[in-house]
Amino acid sequence: MPSPLSRSASRRSQLPAAHSSISRSASRRSTTDAGTFAPTSLSRSSSRMSSTPIMFSNSTGMLQPPAIERTLQCTLEELCYGCMKKIKVTRDVLTNTGQIIQEEELLTIKVKSGWKKGTKITFQGMGNERPGVQPADITFVIAEKKHSLFRRDGDDLELAVEIPLVKALTGCDISVPLLGGESLDLTVDEIIHPGYQKVIAGHGMPVSKEQGRRGDLKVIFLVHFPTDLTADQRAEIVGVLEGSI
Repeated sequence: MPSPLSRSASRRSQLPAAHSSISRSASRRSTTDAGTFAPTSLSRSSSRMSSTPIMFSNSTGMLQPPAIERTLQCTLEELCYGCMKKIKVTRDVLTNTGQIIQEEELLTIKVKSGWKKGTKITFQGMGNERPGVQPADITFVIAEKKHSLFRRDGDDLELAVEIPLVKALTGCDISVPLLGGESLDLTVDEIIHPGYQKVIAGHGMPVSKEQGRRGDLKVIFLVHFPTDLTADQRAEIVGVLEGSI
């Protein structure tokens, strides 16, 4: 689960607060859950006059604004093998004397293998602090960057490979790239017809809830047809293929 790192000691600005000192909890918790992808929202409610609904906190009875959502962009490789993401957040903080100062927080998110877009990571109480109001939570929503070769379909990966018509009819040997940068030799003896796919088991994305299990890699063949044929070539093709169906 993600957890925030130590807070920077730098103070960048001071503003007078409307009330006397309010003690701040030193503990910061984070939670992770999978949900529907939501767009980034940097807006937050800072007054009772806002049209944004204010919720009560069950733990303290203080008012708490809705969570602030931000997008966390990840590559397919990062979602496949996992990674550490560090995000710097600047927020208003109440001091013990009732002043509002700005501090920088460095949040660390451990992206786990197999996470999907829409997965949410929540840091509780990491929004701006205001007198009489509990800080909002900050929620990061995983977004998946478009890959130049692969398309993700759940736990599976799809790869489109172009081949000429002659190889589609006579068979071929191709080198299939894998997500980690390696490649796999693949022999196709069958006639490649429209909709034909070759499934390579266990070379898709990790299944996050089943350790050691991975989805499949689906190789989709795109047959490249010639754009021009001579009369002799047409006649030869007719002689070969006529009556084959």
